[in-house]
Amino acid sequence: MNVQKKAAFKLILFFGLVSLFGDIVYEGARSVNGPYLKTLGANAAIVGLVAGLAEFLGYAVRLFAGYFADKSRAYWLLTFVGYGMLISVPLLSLTGIWQVAVVFIVVERLGKAIRSPARDTILSQATKQVGTGFGFAIAEALDQIGAIAGPLIFTVLFMVLGKGERSLGDYQYGYSLLWIPLGLVLLCIFFAYRAVPHPEVLEVTPAKIQESDKLSKIFWIYTIFTFITTLGYANFALIGFHLKARQVLNDAQIPLFYAFAMGVDAIAALSIGKIYDIFKDRSGNENAGLTTLIVIPFFSLFIPVLVFSTKSALVFTGVIIWGLVMGCHETIMKSAIADLTPIKKRGTGYGIFNSAYGLAIFIGSALIGLLYERSIGAVISVSIGIEIVAIAAFFVLKKEVLTSKK
Repeated sequence: MNVQKKAAFKLILFFGLVSLFGDIVYEGARSVNGPYLKTLGANAAIVGLVAGLAEFLGYAVRLFAGYFADKSRAYWLLTFVGYGMLISVPLLSLTGIWQVAVVFIVVERLGKAIRSPARDTILSQATKQVGTGFGFAIAEALDQIGAIAGPLIFTVLFMVLGKGERSLGDYQYGYSLLWIPLGLVLLCIFFAYRAVPHPEVLEVTPAKIQESDKLSKIFWIYTIFTFITTLGYANFALIGFHLKARQVLNDAQIPLFYAFAMGVDAIAALSIGKIYDIFKDRSGNENAGLTTLIVIPFFSLFIPVLVFSTKSALVFTGVIIWGLVMGCHETIMKSAIADLTPIKKRGTGYGIFNSAYGLAIFIGSALIGLLYERSIGAVISVSIGIEIVAIAAFFVLKKEVLTSKK
């Protein structure tokens, strides 16, 4: 293994650890933010509005953050600042009124928006040495370990504290435990920077020197495809709501099913990431990995039928498929941006992609939520219809890929 490849692996692993500890912080908090706000006196309308607004801002702001990252070239600075804003999560342990807690929750999402394009740009430069699909898959697998561990911190804590309704102090103690992984996040970023302060050198090849500094037609078709297929992908919050409202599972089983989904996510990410790279290598076309995207709308067709049923076995199958699709979202969708965008526009590309992705989540979740109030049949029909349109968009994308040579 040459020096550059070793440096790339080191950087990918450090960022994988950053994601792992970062997910412990914010996924742990996100698993209890709703009940915590209720404990502070917020009503359901406020909780829903805050969750939707925070999630939307967490994606929409990435468009501007990506553009600024490319213009300033301050990728490391934006990564440090964005992850530093995770301090708002353990600070929730000091809040006593819901209005202040809301500010901290929104700040956490804004931090994610600021760091994501810059972080993904740095990571994409390293993945060029080991395969973009495989590189992002390693980071995603480590990320999912944190996504499982974070909520379990609160689960174990509440079990240790005994039965009964949890008090304000119980939640605040749980949030205070998140100072530890926050410190580890910042330490890992520091080590990553020290290891490879100039990651752009990992991507300097003769092919890249000839690249255009404009976003390609394939990129825009890909973005449209991403928006459509994500639009019909059910948010787990809605799935969990259904499982509780229809008494399909009890309160303890719902997060357990989510943990299974996150495990499948990690395994699927590693597998599909490697397949993505194989497609590129065998064809000699760097865009050929995009043909693996068909698995996203295809498997998404089955999700609403299964997860919105009232039989636990069908729901479990649906949740497993949901996790598989999420693994593809987090791996090959991010990998594709690294291959579709020139290095000078990489941050902008990630910003546009994430903004489209976030808008699709926001609109899709609102639409499915409204339809659910009418009938489950409407949810299933509309979701399947959207994914069928996404499959059509995929074939338009595939045709463009086959006529290009990169």
